[in-house]
Amino acid sequence: MRLPSLTTLPALLLLLILQSVDASPQHALTVYAEAPKYPAGFNHFDYVNPLAPKGGSMRRSALELGQFDHILPYIDKGIGITEVDGWIYSPLAVRSQDEPYTVYGQVAEKMERADDGLWLRFYLDPRARFADGTPITAQDVRYTFDLLMTQGSLRYRTQFADVKDVQVESERQIRFNFKSNENRTLPLDLASLPVLPEHWWKTRDFANGGGFEPPLGSGPYRVAKVDNGRSITFEREPNWWGKDLPVNRGRYNFDRFSIEFFGDTDVARQVLRGGAYDYNREFSATAYSIGYDSPALHDGRLQKAHLAQQSLQAAQGFVFNLQRPMFQDRRVRQALSLLWDFEWSNRQMMRNMYIRQQSFFSNSPLAARQLPDADELKILEPLRGQIPDEVFTQVFEAPKTDGSGLIRDKQMQALALLAEAGWHPKGDQLVNAEGEPLSFTFLNSQNGFERLLLPWKRTLAQIGIDLEIRRIDSSQYLNRLMARDYDMIVTGYPVTPSPGMELYNYFGSQGASDPGSNNYMALQSPVVDQLITGLVKAETQPDMVRHAHALDRVLQWNYYWIPNYYPPGTSTVWWNRFGIPTVQASNDEAIESWWEVSPTALTNQQMTALKAREHSNEAQQ
Repeated sequence: MRLPSLTTLPALLLLLILQSVDASPQHALTVYAEAPKYPAGFNHFDYVNPLAPKGGSMRRSALELGQFDHILPYIDKGIGITEVDGWIYSPLAVRSQDEPYTVYGQVAEKMERADDGLWLRFYLDPRARFADGTPITAQDVRYTFDLLMTQGSLRYRTQFADVKDVQVESERQIRFNFKSNENRTLPLDLASLPVLPEHWWKTRDFANGGGFEPPLGSGPYRVAKVDNGRSITFEREPNWWGKDLPVNRGRYNFDRFSIEFFGDTDVARQVLRGGAYDYNREFSATAYSIGYDSPALHDGRLQKAHLAQQSLQAAQGFVFNLQRPMFQDRRVRQALSLLWDFEWSNRQMMRNMYIRQQSFFSNSPLAARQLPDADELKILEPLRGQIPDEVFTQVFEAPKTDGSGLIRDKQMQALALLAEAGWHPKGDQLVNAEGEPLSFTFLNSQNGFERLLLPWKRTLAQIGIDLEIRRIDSSQYLNRLMARDYDMIVTGYPVTPSPGMELYNYFGSQGASDPGSNNYMALQSPVVDQLITGLVKAETQPDMVRHAHALDRVLQWNYYWIPNYYPPGTSTVWWNRFGIPTVQASNDEAIESWWEVSPTALTNQQMTALKAREHSNEAQQ
């Protein structure tokens, strides 16, 4: 055995010291290295029934509106199948649904993050296999990353811009090196990546979504049937390699899971009421309130509830296209915001069920609902003069009415703001100095949404503003969104407890004209970019929250949108033939943890009797 020379010993000792300060491999990752809820060796998530029986089926409506034109959800073109991510392709790690952003290993048995935050290493589970029996390797992980970064959605290039390089260290070990340690969510975002089989995809057209060919996967389901554009059926893999992992116990219980696509929400609702499928997530407040009234709803065969009531709610609003000259004046945007009467609409059309949006981080500690404290003022003070003065002195509140439908006071305030912005009455119109009328178009693809817009149209017309509501089909709508060819639309922004790089996709200047981004405001603001950067680079949870508050205030007080409303949970309707865990996930409806208890819908009385028999049998056993 050859001993090291004296000249090499210092280098070896330094290497050993550096290695000793690296964090040890972990079963879970959290954003700020806080302890995860579930310790190493945990048995299952709390929001599942680990004894749930396997079998049966569920049929649900798609979250997307329109027909899918390929299967993969990883590209920007057209419409793919969201559920492929997680059902067909297992991720490196699984996000839990009852705590802030935390991921637990799946394809990755262990994960190791450097103490200085400059790299992340995955140790792959030797049991992990693709459906054809081929082992999942580190090379497959690198191939997936490279594929997504070169041919996948823009969001990947934005989200993973801070990855310096990827090193395959062995067949089951891979390391991601980072350009900096400032992006705190990057390790968890990487851990959420699916792993695609290189040997299968290298001969197929990934850039166009792979068409309708069932892809080779590694998850709990495989594609059993595709009705091009209309429906897709998944079939459970009985010998799935990951079925006994703690993150999967009690989940993926249905033998068959079908997803139905509709081009019209009204049609989807009527088809559900007719019993052609089992589960619908309802996005229309009016429809949820009154659209399902029937004998089946009264006797319990049809169930309706707001699930995941503690979950963060998407921020929905009427969004101004800031590329339009008329909307570049904050006073015009504020005036139009004053004239949408939420209280009247909520009372007349939504049975007072909905809650007004006040924030871009609704139902979340990230929402700015108090005046900035001393630490937040350190972030905001350098921006004074570049942001509205109200940011420092007032807590934003959306305009509020008495719900009577008479808002003359708001109309007078709006006219004063518009006069300051150069809009004056001429006949029955408001015009600018060039004599051009204040007129804009609301682009819409949702059937029935006009009911919320028509009262606003009347209110605007009373003071000389012309609103045209134009409805087009979903494919045209998508093309015009990508081209930013609209004056105003309704859109939503997902909210997470630990936001990160995705905020650039929603509000960052670089995405303003990028057809693949979701910056539908076409917002280009150096201040907003700076605040997002500060949030992403925050080193502690409190610092991240302060930056979120600051960002929220700047977005609120600039009136970039007219805030809408959110429900007290996820509005859901389903036929009563499923078992649901006693403890439900707080962040998601988590229907992959449901199971079938009857092939046909049961009344409330029948379901109660069935549960009583089950409890009796359990007690006897």
